[in-house]
Amino acid sequence: MNKPTLFGYGLTTKAIAKKLGGGCSFYDDKCTATYTDENNNTIKPSHLFNPDESRLEVTTPSLPPKHPLIQKAKNLLSEYDYFAKEMPFSIWISGTNGKTTTTQMLTHLLEKRGAVSGGNIGTPLAELDTNAPIWVLESSSFALHHTRFASPNIYLLLPITPDHLDWHGTVEKYATDKLRPLLTMKEGELALIPKGLNVPKTDAFVVEYDSDAFVSDYFNLDASKLHYKGAFLQDALLSLAITKVLFDETDYDLLNNFKRDAHRQEEFYDAQHRLWVNDSKATNLDATLQAVKGYADKHIHLILGGDDKGVDLAPLFEEMKILNLTLYTIGKNSEKLLALSRTYKIDVVASQTIDIAVKNISLVLDSKSVALLSPAAASFDQFKSYKYRGETFMEFVKNLEK
Repeated sequence: MNKPTLFGYGLTTKAIAKKLGGGCSFYDDKCTATYTDENNNTIKPSHLFNPDESRLEVTTPSLPPKHPLIQKAKNLLSEYDYFAKEMPFSIWISGTNGKTTTTQMLTHLLEKRGAVSGGNIGTPLAELDTNAPIWVLESSSFALHHTRFASPNIYLLLPITPDHLDWHGTVEKYATDKLRPLLTMKEGELALIPKGLNVPKTDAFVVEYDSDAFVSDYFNLDASKLHYKGAFLQDALLSLAITKVLFDETDYDLLNNFKRDAHRQEEFYDAQHRLWVNDSKATNLDATLQAVKGYADKHIHLILGGDDKGVDLAPLFEEMKILNLTLYTIGKNSEKLLALSRTYKIDVVASQTIDIAVKNISLVLDSKSVALLSPAAASFDQFKSYKYRGETFMEFVKNLEK
């Protein structure tokens, strides 16, 4: 395998260099002076890249289309393209919300058949076993944008709502990138796509779904046998749909034993047995929409805010205005949230930071209501990650008891 020029000194590209035994050339925005790392890789400032001196480039997924390295590259591949020839039977999973959970659910169901998972879920393709019979890949819109000829055998697209518009530019371009895998799929391969999208011409067999009931009916599944609700129920049904197609298998008990990650609608109780929910991983509008729908039978004390990446949050406020809900704003988009609250006549308490929000909620929370951290925004304005935001939230609730 030829050693490519690597764009970005990150998890994906470092894994490629390691697989190749080191000695690779990186170009990275954070590098100010050329140096060599412990694996004999050379890391150079991005502006030093000369396309005439490179025969092949592989980019980290996060570099946007307008980045100078992407613009200059003449032989650019995504991580997926680079490993296309080594990739076994693959199932790609994308969407705005629920990618990680669905990838984990499906891998849980297929683990006994040797399936392994990777991609955006945290394991680079370079670290996956090429002898495994199935790869289940969580596929970000960034990775899909840069991919030109690698192709899944099954593509599952979860519902999409506007996200990462600062990267993609427009809602239309975001949706186009999410649908890009269909362009290279072959006859007999399956794509599960939310109904209502502008599906491109494809040789794949496309099933367009619009509800849990449709998925259940189409694939002959019994949703009543699953211990999930809301978005998690849809994730579970779609995972079972794939195992039904591949192996005519629906193991409800196995799927019910699946353990969700922390920070996704993670319920816990304080010393007064009041319900709090850590949904810090809800970094986009759709994730928060699903969360508030799931608790619509209670009065919701919702902590919202952070870096919303320029997304129009009006659809979320349209949904919230009919709910019994009080909003507690945090983060850098607080003024925007306060203005929307006034427009949609939603009760709001400006709280600035998460500790103040927790204290404000604690004053009014009772057994018939729920405190929900579901920010609909990235965390980097006030926290180093969504995990740290969730842990901080839970720690503040715990300290209420002291």
